Amino acid sequence: MQTDKKMDAMNLHYITDKHGHKSGVQLPMQDWEQIQKDLEELERLRNKKIFLSELAEAVEEIKQIKEGKVQARNAEDFLNEL
Repeated sequence: MQTDKKMDAMNLHYITDKHGHKSGVQLPMQDWEQIQKDLEELERLRNKKIFLSELAEAVEEIKQIKEGKVQARNAEDFLNEL
C-alpha cells in the first residue's frame, strides 16, 4: 500500500471553479491503478479480519457447548443465521 510519502509524490492536477475552489482532481493512470490496488488490498484485509473474528466466535461457542454452558443449535437454526 502507498504511504503518505508516495501520496505526496503523486502528480496531481486540481480542477477549480471560477472562484478558485477545488472541485476535482486529475492524476496519472499509473497512480489511479495503484490506488485501486491499494483499495482492493484494504478490502481483502477487512474481509480477513471479519472472517477471523467470526471464526474465533465459533470456536468459543463450540468450547462453551463442550463445557455444557450453552446448548448446541440444530442445523436448521444454524443455516437460518447464514
